[in-house]
Amino acid sequence: MDTPQPVPAPEPIPPQPPQPGMNERQWIVATHLSALIGLLVPFGNIIAPLIIWLIKKQEYPGLDTVGRSVLNFQISWMIYAFVAGLTIWVCIGAILLPAVVIAWLVFLIIGAVKASNGETYKFPLTIKML
Repeated sequence: MDTPQPVPAPEPIPPQPPQPGMNERQWIVATHLSALIGLLVPFGNIIAPLIIWLIKKQEYPGLDTVGRSVLNFQISWMIYAFVAGLTIWVCIGAILLPAVVIAWLVFLIIGAVKASNGETYKFPLTIKML
């Protein structure tokens, strides 16, 4: 009776080197998503991206431009939310403030998704300050 010969194990596939710029892209996405801290901490939506931008902009040149864009977006939308909050006294703010917060969240997520795909995203209704 013939015994079957053991099949040799296939050679392991060597790990692929990381894609160039992958670490930079991760920091760019982190800069976008760090603004979500603002939902828990007052002014966290500005402070968290600012910290990442200040620490990593020298190491990753692409992060400098994106960091400025994210900070401009956060400051602009903080102003819009403040003004919408003030309009609560004239009853329009009850509708305007949630709309501003939802739009901020949607644009923030779109920016993070585009950044994770390596695309640049120009935030709408952003005042250029930096």
